Order: sequence, then C-alpha cells, then structure tokens
Amino acid sequence: MTTVDLDLPAGVEPTPLALLLLGRQRDPDSERGVDCPGDLPPASDPTLVARARAAKAALGDRLFVLGHHYQRDEVIEFADVTGDSFKLAQQAAARPDAEFIVFCGVHFMAESADILTGPEQAVILPDLGAGCSMADMATFDQVEECWAVLSDAGVADATVPVSYMNSSAAIKGFTGRHGGTICTSSNAKRAMEWAFGKGEKVLFLPDQHLGRNTAVRELGLTLDDCVVYNPHRPKGGLTPEQLQAATVILWKGHCSVHGRFTAESVADVRARIPGVNVLVHPECTYEVAMAADLVGSTDFIIRTLDAAPAGSSWAIGTELNLVKRLAKLHPDKTVVFLEKTVCFCATMNRIDLPHLVWSLEQLVAGNVPNRITVEPETARYARQALDQMLALP
Repeated sequence: MTTVDLDLPAGVEPTPLALLLLGRQRDPDSERGVDCPGDLPPASDPTLVARARAAKAALGDRLFVLGHHYQRDEVIEFADVTGDSFKLAQQAAARPDAEFIVFCGVHFMAESADILTGPEQAVILPDLGAGCSMADMATFDQVEECWAVLSDAGVADATVPVSYMNSSAAIKGFTGRHGGTICTSSNAKRAMEWAFGKGEKVLFLPDQHLGRNTAVRELGLTLDDCVVYNPHRPKGGLTPEQLQAATVILWKGHCSVHGRFTAESVADVRARIPGVNVLVHPECTYEVAMAADLVGSTDFIIRTLDAAPAGSSWAIGTELNLVKRLAKLHPDKTVVFLEKTVCFCATMNRIDLPHLVWSLEQLVAGNVPNRITVEPETARYARQALDQMLALP
C-alpha cells in the first residue's frame, strides 16, 4: 500500500477508507460522481505553486477564488476569500466584475454561487467529483414524494419547509416553491422561528441532527415533538397519526464527517485532557451536542478559538483540515481533534492543488472547465428561498 503523509495531529490515526478517499480516484456516489476531464499535473510536481501563482496573475481581476474552511492548506493559500458555504456564495455575488468564480468547495456550494451571481459570470468547480454526501441524501423526487405523503396525512398546508444550505439547488427550489426558507448552521434557530410564525409544522431538510439540535436545544421543543422521515421506507416509515402529532419532521440525512463523533469520544477526551473544553458543530448528533460544552457553526468555532485565553485546552468536533489549521493558528492553546481516527471530508478533499492549477490554466488558455449552472426555473425558486433567508430578522 502506498504511504501517504497526512500530517495528522498527535494521536489521530488514518482509517484504510480515509486513505482511499482523500481526494483520490472517483466518488461514484457523489452529487456529480464523474472524473475531472483533462490531464491533471501530478501532485508531486514541484512547480505547482509557481504555476498557480502565474495563472492567477495572468487572469488578474477577471478571477475570484473562493476557499471553504474545510479545504486543504495548499488550496486555501490561493483563495481570495475563505469562509463557510453561504458567506462564500455572498462574496461571489458581491464581485459582479469577476468573470470567473473558482469555487474550492463542493457542488451544492457552487450551485448557490451560480444562483446568486450574474449570467455573464462563470462559476467553476475544479473537480466535478466534489459532491456532498449529506446533499445526496435528499433528492428532488424523494422530497416531492414526501410532500405527497404530508398532503395525504392532511398536514402539508400547515407545514413550512426549512432547508439547510447543504442541499442541492433542486431542493432549494422545492423550498422556494413551497414558501420556505434556507438556513445555515448560524441562523437555523431564526429560520425555524420564522417558519413557526407561518405554519404549525416544519419539514427540516436534509440534516436531521442540525434540525433536532435546533428544535430541542435552542427552541425548547422535546425529542417527542420530532419525527424522522426516512425516504427509503414506504411513506417515510411514519403513520398519518405520527405526522399529525409531530411539530418538526426531520429528514433522515446526516453529515458523514460530523456523524462520526460520539458521546464516547467526548468522554474519552475529557479523561485524557483534564479541563478540556469540548466544542462541536451542530451537525453532530444530539447526544454529542448535549455532552459538549459549546455547540456552534464553523464561524462560531473559529471566533471562539480566537477569543479563548492562552493556555486553554480545546477538543474540536468538526472537519479535520479546519482543526489542524486552528491548532497552527493558536500555538498558545492546546487544540485537538475530538476523534482518534482521521475525519477529513472526503469529497471536499477532492479539490487539491493539481485540480486548482488545472482549472486556472484552462482559464488562461481560453477554456472554461467544469462550469456549474442551475436551470433557470429551479434557480428562480431557489433564489426566493435564499432571499427569504437573507430577510430573516
């Protein structure tokens, strides 16, 4: 087996599956599980950094590069702006003069950028295989079928969809058509409160854990107020009576990274590091969120570490690239990964320096590779849902 230097924090061991998935080969189950066309430069090419700099310089103001927090450091180095998925889409929309938006993230993020930018701007995803397992867990046909089930149970008219930013353009379009809103992990509480001002029930897509944590931990509902709709079971595995009694209908979806953390992980790190502060993302399970000291979005995690006193200890439950970066940025603090095994986002890691260099050099040569476009009707309704989120108090 080929040895791969993952530069992991102390005590973190890679799993065999992780070695397979870290940006290598193709992902047949991703949103756009296809190989990147063209010949990529080899990762060992010592001129990659110089080539990336030269291509960026040649494109000048025509180019705007966005880098998600979970990207590798080698990619973040060339990002003009870093942030979470919605911040990056907003930044793209705020650059109307940029002809090319290279989005170093995953497919649903590039779709959102295309929805929010002008038709003359091209949004490019360096590797079309960079999908999102969570977004894949809710397809348009499945959600349409779910709505039919809610209609048959007599609750659709009282239900407002709230869809997480981590969803496909088709799901965002569905949300807009049915008068709902998009949310991020930062404003999920506000989005749910807004929805309850419009209807009696919320259909939360596609991450059950963010929905449950928001409803129970932040809005004061109970676990019994929530039911889980499983698209792989007839009628979602729920009876009409269960749907009628529920306040929040959670889609059976999850993040493959944050779903790995367990309450046992929290107990283990507390035993190993006395006085450690456990800080996790709300995509973690309810049990992990309840066992943690703090729960918050990616930006919340970054801000909390920035404000933490020197000498403090932190165990972070989120994607490993970000945790590694935070540890480097805060050498005066102890920053460790909550899990003992590697937990990169496999699809996010498909965007590496060879893919970035390839896409930039294609643009310099006059080609527009891997352009992401959303069908106009879908984009119109998705934009309505996104605009509703921007209008949240």
